Amino acid sequence: MSDGAQRDPDVPATRDGLALEARDLVAGYEPGLPIVQGASLTARPREVVAVLGPNGSGKSTLVKAIVGLLPVTAGTVEFFGRDITGLPAHQLVRQGLVFVPQTENVFARLTVRENLELAAAVLPGPRRRGRIESQYALFPDLGRLRTLAAGRLSGGQRQMLAVARALVVEPRVLILDEPSAGLAPRLAAVVFDTLRTVRALGVTIVLVEQNVRAAVALADRATVLVEGRDRLTRAAAGFLEDAEVARLYLGGPGARAR
Repeated sequence: MSDGAQRDPDVPATRDGLALEARDLVAGYEPGLPIVQGASLTARPREVVAVLGPNGSGKSTLVKAIVGLLPVTAGTVEFFGRDITGLPAHQLVRQGLVFVPQTENVFARLTVRENLELAAAVLPGPRRRGRIESQYALFPDLGRLRTLAAGRLSGGQRQMLAVARALVVEPRVLILDEPSAGLAPRLAAVVFDTLRTVRALGVTIVLVEQNVRAAVALADRATVLVEGRDRLTRAAAGFLEDAEVARLYLGGPGARAR
């Protein structure tokens, strides 16, 4: 995957082999009421990291703080070695860090093509058409439905469009918040197939997901959050059989910090 002209040339290749590193983040929606309470997260280039945990554990808050959508009151975020703590989301997009929210991730009244054109507006003019056409090649359903309003797409197709909108700007790291939420199993499978396609492009993926089995099947590593803190990080292989993972999810005795 080439480095697009929209990307900040001062971003170094890597530091300590990490694409993304959040250290000891404290963040929340209200001052003095943090939801994330010292959580850390790392992702290496081309790696898929699943962020898992019980409901209310702070998963979505963590990734929103990383991408500049929520204020960070303590801790740091580094992107390929550069401190990006607190930078707004629109600046991070230009550096190659792109976020796909759980809801309101496409414009329902605009067509598929118009959604992609809007996302591509941050690129230099000569690059826009080629990047949009590359999404149609990657996701043939979107090419076939390019004149259809996004609100008329199926749930799986809409998530596919949300991912395509993110890929238009050639992200180095793609963060997704609950991409399969509310979808029937068949449509959720479409979403995860889409993410496998993205992974094959060499994009680093950080995935917040409640569908643990599907997320672990896609991921290289998984991090479990409990009460706003990362409690363990494990390789995806064997994750579902790990007794400590079960204790953390079920809240049984013996759960301990990693």
